Amino acid sequence: MKILLAEDEKAMADALAAVLRHFGYEVDAVPDGLAALEKVRDNVYDCMIFDVMMPRMDGIEALSRIRAGGDVTPVLMLTAKAEVDDRITGLDAGADDYLTKPFAMGELLARIRSLTRRAGTFTPSRLTAGGLTLDVEEQELSAKSAVRLGSKETKLMKLFLLNEGKALTAREILGHVWKDEPDAGPEVVWMYVCYLREKMESVRAGAAITGAEEGPFTFRAGAQ
Repeated sequence: MKILLAEDEKAMADALAAVLRHFGYEVDAVPDGLAALEKVRDNVYDCMIFDVMMPRMDGIEALSRIRAGGDVTPVLMLTAKAEVDDRITGLDAGADDYLTKPFAMGELLARIRSLTRRAGTFTPSRLTAGGLTLDVEEQELSAKSAVRLGSKETKLMKLFLLNEGKALTAREILGHVWKDEPDAGPEVVWMYVCYLREKMESVRAGAAITGAEEGPFTFRAGAQ
């Protein structure tokens, strides 16, 4: 799993990143909210951890902008403050959970596990980009006409729609769509990308998935 950590206190950031990596997480660490926004534009994360008070852009402002862009990645906010108003502000901005400093690393890891387990629960049941719509529950892809998708096709299409414009590697896709199938390889990703391209063409979608057999792959609305 890949985590974005935005924390301006270097000693704290280094310690958190080291522990998370020790437990098998891939970590991108940045010192402020503006740098976090730049990372989110180009990468896919399973969870994000934002300190509230940071230079250039604080965690709440960064989170508000990320949510405004449609990103539903679970976010855990860290704060040195315990006031109720700060928690309310963060939750209203789209935070999924709060942790007040100082905290035990075991609690942080437990919160991350809880958030990532629940992540699918908060995904919208209908996703739209341009004129293309995916009904996740009905597993239906529609534009000028409609077609049913298989379970894996639906998961892959959802991943693309939630990350429009981002270049997704085969490894990232496997980690989200085939995470319970450790023997799955890049060739299965290419096969399902081809399936989706055919079905997008059949519904005359104004969108495209770019990328060759080895990836990375990018979904773009308004493209052919």
